[in-house]
Amino acid sequence: MNGQPKPDPRSGPGSDLRSGTQPAQSHPQHLRPDPQRESCPAPAPNPLLEGLRGRLIVSCQAYPGEPLRDPEAMRRMSLAVLDGGAAAIRAQGLDDLRAIRSATSVPLIGLWKDGDSGVYITPTARHAVAVAETGADIVALDATARPRPDGREVAESIEAVHRAGRLVMADVSTWEEGVRAAELGADLVGTTLSGYTGHSPRPDGPDLPLVGRLAAELTVPVIAEGRIHTPDQAARALAAGAHAVVVGTAITHPTTLTRWFTEAITAPPQAPRTPGR
Repeated sequence: MNGQPKPDPRSGPGSDLRSGTQPAQSHPQHLRPDPQRESCPAPAPNPLLEGLRGRLIVSCQAYPGEPLRDPEAMRRMSLAVLDGGAAAIRAQGLDDLRAIRSATSVPLIGLWKDGDSGVYITPTARHAVAVAETGADIVALDATARPRPDGREVAESIEAVHRAGRLVMADVSTWEEGVRAAELGADLVGTTLSGYTGHSPRPDGPDLPLVGRLAAELTVPVIAEGRIHTPDQAARALAAGAHAVVVGTAITHPTTLTRWFTEAITAPPQAPRTPGR
């Protein structure tokens, strides 16, 4: 039963999820080898990440002021989506993460949103370490090229998470940012911020071209996230090369779901199209 608290062997003091790390090779390990050159060994697969291959990760978050903005509500939401087959949870806020961690041992991607503009997803090393200390297996952070609120580099946050024995998910908006994040040691790269930073266009649906390009060139897992609103879009993201798919709004945000239906049934009817146009 997902409703029963489970021991979490990955999250105990001193546990280190970064197993399988290999020494650097002559070819950058974050990029796939050029077939025209001598190949080099890829990093050994991480068991936790391998368990997410081809699976659905569900983001359980509520915005400030909403009725569901409550750690207990997010704990219950997490258990509900696990009953539906989710392989992992992505959640934000230290209290929410602790509540979810106490209820399940499935992989937990944690973040801390501090602010509402610029870099606010786990924006500093201090935030990243605090997320790691909740028992989250993976710490998600903004790895875009934008300046961070403390003026420091994202590399410091990545290093801090690794010292805490946790993995790093780099949320990026462009191919260049994804490559740079992997170069700095991010364990997985997500397309979470595509279309939200001003550095890339915002398509109506998921940025599948970015998913495909990153997946083709990086050796670290690429996670498709952002504007995935249908099962078909999720399947197409996997087909494009995503290691796993994160879906949030379309599963766990009833206010938005209700608005979609409301707007669809109250919209003025479309005029019949003239033949030939």
